[in-house]
This record gives sequence, structure tokens and C-alpha cells, in this order.
Amino acid sequence: MKFSIITLFPNLINSYISESIIKRAIEKNKIEIEVLDLRNFTNYSHNQVDDYQFGGGKGMVLMVEPVVNAIESCKTKNSKVILTSPQGKTWKQNLAREFAKNEEHIIIICGHYEGFDERILDYVDLEVSIGDYVLTGGELASLIFVDSITRLIDGVIAKESHQNDSFENDLLDHPVYTKPIDFRGKKVPEVLTSGHHANIDKFRQEGRLKNTYNKRPDLLKIDNLSVSDLDYLEVLKNTKGE
Repeated sequence: MKFSIITLFPNLINSYISESIIKRAIEKNKIEIEVLDLRNFTNYSHNQVDDYQFGGGKGMVLMVEPVVNAIESCKTKNSKVILTSPQGKTWKQNLAREFAKNEEHIIIICGHYEGFDERILDYVDLEVSIGDYVLTGGELASLIFVDSITRLIDGVIAKESHQNDSFENDLLDHPVYTKPIDFRGKKVPEVLTSGHHANIDKFRQEGRLKNTYNKRPDLLKIDNLSVSDLDYLEVLKNTKGE
């Protein structure tokens, strides 16, 4: 999969993608990341890519021409163009799965300043937001898109590492523990050191249900739960999540 990121701050992108899982995915040729400096695509003097908005108002607005020039420099028939925007569709795990499975080339435009010329939307397939708040720029959002998609691509990380992630199967992840077994009297649950795999699986599934019930009950979908899951939910309801 190829990502093309259109940004005013390429160093912000380059510093992140040179570390950790993203770096390894690039080295393994699982993904390719192209970072495009928006200022290289303007026809205005002094590399201008933004200006004051018509009709008055505070703040600078990204101009349509350099953004479209940047898109057209890398777009193919298989490209999906997304724009980071607080007005966009909220990014969720199911979207990351869809992109990882179905897309070959994703072009990401990092929004900035007071916004962007509305005509840019004519060249965009999807506006995407990472939440109901406003950032100074879209670079952080673009990296979140790349990271959340990349880890779902076959061969980037072991499937077992993300199959039980939070939001997979509409449940949050189960609690996990490591050394020491006893920290200031707080002990790792004995079942996890018992070696009894069936009991461990049961403990972890109940942990997923408990975390979801207590923290994000809106995620629970009754139709996706087994009889034993439903029985345990009744226990949680009767004990108020304890």
C-alpha cells in the first residue's frame, strides 16, 4: 500500500515514520510513504499556499490551486483522496480495516489554519476527523490514519496482536499483566500463571466484557455475544460492573 501525504511540515511526518512499526513496515516493503511539501506545488511568489478569506474573517485559508496541483502530481485511478478536517467523518477501527483491506493508494491532505478553500472538496473522496476537537494542523491526524491502517496490513504485525485489540469484535481489550507477579501487594490474577488455557481464555473474554461494560457500554452489541457472554453481562449488571 502507498500513502502520499500532502503537508506544509514534511519534517513532522518524516520524523515519525522513521521509527517503530511504521519504519519496519517500510523496510519490509509492506507500505510506501511519499511526503509531498505543499509549498513545492504553488505558482505564487515566496511559496505562498494560503491567503486571507474573501468576505473577511480571521486566519489564513489553504488555497485550492497548490493543493490540487499536489493531488494531481501523485493521483492514479486507484487513489483514494482524504482530507483531515474536524468536519469530517469520525475515524474508527472499522474504517481502518476497510482501508487496509480495500485501498492501494491513499492520498492524505493535511488541513491547516482557519481551513481550506471549499473548492478543494471537489477533489476529495472523503473528509475524515479524529475527534470532536480542533488541532493546529492535520499532520497528527494523517499519522494516526497511516498508523492505524498499517498495523492491519498482512505481515506488518502478527494477526494475534491486533485481533483482540480494543474495538475489534465491538469489545475493548482485556486487562494484561507482566512482571513482577506481586507489586506492593497487588498481584497478577492466578489464572494467568496457571497454564490452564481454557480458564485463561474465559478470564480474558470476561475481561473484555467487563472493560466494555464499564468504560464503553455503547459498543456492546447483544447479537454478537454468546450465551455465556450474556450470562456474564447479567452478573455485571447485578454487581454494578464489579
